[in-house]
Amino acid sequence: MNYQEALEYIHGVNWTFCKPGLERISELCRGLGNPEKKLKFVHVAGTNGKGSFCSMLESVLRAAGYKTGLYTSPFVKVFGERMRVMGENISDGVLADITARVRPVADAMADKPTEFELITAIAFEYFYESGCDVVVLEAGMGGRLDSTNVIESPLLSVITGIALDHTDYLGNTVEKIAHEKAGIIKPGYPVFYGGEDDTARGVIKKRAAELNSSYYDVDYGNIANSSFSLLGTTFDYKGHKNVKINLLGEYQSRNATAVIRATEILREGGLNISESALYQGLEAARWPARFEIIRHDPMVIFDGAHNPQGISSAAQSIKRYFGNRRVLILSGVLRDKDYEFIAGKLAEVAKSAFTITPDSPRALAAEDYARTLISHGVPATPYPSIKEALCAAIKAAKESGDALICLGSLYTYCDVTDSLDKIV
Repeated sequence: MNYQEALEYIHGVNWTFCKPGLERISELCRGLGNPEKKLKFVHVAGTNGKGSFCSMLESVLRAAGYKTGLYTSPFVKVFGERMRVMGENISDGVLADITARVRPVADAMADKPTEFELITAIAFEYFYESGCDVVVLEAGMGGRLDSTNVIESPLLSVITGIALDHTDYLGNTVEKIAHEKAGIIKPGYPVFYGGEDDTARGVIKKRAAELNSSYYDVDYGNIANSSFSLLGTTFDYKGHKNVKINLLGEYQSRNATAVIRATEILREGGLNISESALYQGLEAARWPARFEIIRHDPMVIFDGAHNPQGISSAAQSIKRYFGNRRVLILSGVLRDKDYEFIAGKLAEVAKSAFTITPDSPRALAAEDYARTLISHGVPATPYPSIKEALCAAIKAAKESGDALICLGSLYTYCDVTDSLDKIV
């Protein structure tokens, strides 16, 4: 099996009618000798902020001298981003080799595994064979029934925050979504909640008490002396002075603070993480497509905000970096998101908008999105493709000197950056 054949096999799985549950991933892992039981994990779930949190924590652990694994989704540019060891993507050859060994186990199952279950099992095997000391494991869409939840004894379970998203699958209230995310808490193992919603906090705290699991959270009110620029952010948090991160977005100082708090908890659990490793790891962390500058002339920024909470954070970041100066927006949205709310938030910062139809059966048509934005006072023009929208937006940005902010699903990142490379 070569790399392309491995990807075709992984992506060829039809998961649409599969019943949610951990039975398939458990059977698949058993067939592989349970590699996940031979690894140590920090398990991370949440609505927003998971990827940034995971990237920063992995960077800190690596700086502390641990051999690290990092499992995230979705990938932004290449599939190998989903599973990394010591900051490096899994190689095409290793992915093909492990997939070839996982395939007969999966094919022998009466109830075939889903695509995400296959990928998760491949990642477990990769991290075990690589000899990882600690794996930072990002859950997929949910928590309780997510295939990553097959692990039994995490060093720490983390729930970064709770907001209404994927309501068709996870529930239509904060309580229901918090219940699903709290499903990653394991009896007797600590849990850290990095969000601020008190309703969600109550659900998570109650579940931790039921399982005799130590509960921790964080007070973001202790962040002080924050300094924001497009070159990076510095801030203080309690005794941690002049912490520097290069990830942009006003929300990243909060994600970094959550990492500092998680590091304190991991130290209590026996990990050896020095202050210098904490500072070095936070400053070294990189994570694409989260308020990332992808061109400087004109200024073009991509942010993977695609739900109301994410758009609110992106709008706040735009205000932080550009003050009262309005920006150009390129965006598409799914019709099952609260696009009226999203349009209202964008109206606070947008000079004009260029709308697209995302590549999804759930997409809101570019024309309908443009009309919605216009109804909120934002001049908007729909375009049939990302390339055409980007060409028009870049032209406008050059003429006006305004920054262009591209917002939407991480799945559009490649299309935006690839198209941008072809525009002079």
